[in-house]
Amino acid sequence: MSDPGVTAIGAGPVPKHQQLREVLIGLVVPGQAIPSERELMLTYRVSRATVRKAIDGLVADGLLQRTHGLGTFAVRPRLETRLHLASFSQDMRRRGRTPSTRLISIAQAEPPAEVAAALGLAPGAQAWRVQRVRLADSEPVAHEDGWYPAEPLADLDRRDIAGGSLYEILGADYGLWVDHAEQTLWGEAAGPDLARALAAPVNTPLLVFRRIATAGGRTIEYVVSRYRGDRYQVHMELGRDNLSPEDQQPEGKALREGEESNLSPDPTAP
Repeated sequence: MSDPGVTAIGAGPVPKHQQLREVLIGLVVPGQAIPSERELMLTYRVSRATVRKAIDGLVADGLLQRTHGLGTFAVRPRLETRLHLASFSQDMRRRGRTPSTRLISIAQAEPPAEVAAALGLAPGAQAWRVQRVRLADSEPVAHEDGWYPAEPLADLDRRDIAGGSLYEILGADYGLWVDHAEQTLWGEAAGPDLARALAAPVNTPLLVFRRIATAGGRTIEYVVSRYRGDRYQVHMELGRDNLSPEDQQPEGKALREGEESNLSPDPTAP
């Protein structure tokens, strides 16, 4: 943090903790620790209560983060994705960040029934389970738990999964270039194990993505990725579908005599 050139915060219509808050916002450097409470008290000639109120507000707003035993740090801006089809490594490089991977484990196992069905595997068939922590500029961003059919991916455990993009390995080494995926998003809170893996406090909010990806019409990936909600955000562009004039009637408009509501149960549905 650079020298603010300010030695005191004066009385006035704006409360002192709000004045200190604005000073801190202008001084914090993402990833670096702010001065201690005592340093702030001496520099700006305010009470400890004022310092704590200013810092608490910035923590609540997600601009600062307390790390037990280390101090209070400025939070880096969240990484943003637009939900295009790309690997984590490709996504991070496009944003000017350096991606890396911490491989937790890779082994063949019989996947859960839901995963086996999605991958089109016969009962008892094996799949590679790959668990990884994904990092951007050496900071943990996401935990991935992925399944990949074993039959077309011989010796996957001998590939440099930690050093490169798995999608690039699937394409270059096996001729399986991912060209389509379906993705579902929901929210969770980090339990102790995930919090530890992501170097985050317990109950940190997570953005969870389940992706089922195909290559040439064959499903080759079922992966659940849990991203730190304080370091990652999603951008979406929304628009109205190309509806017919009849479908664009305002909500709540009464149906004309003889019309049937399109919300009626389908009599052919099971």
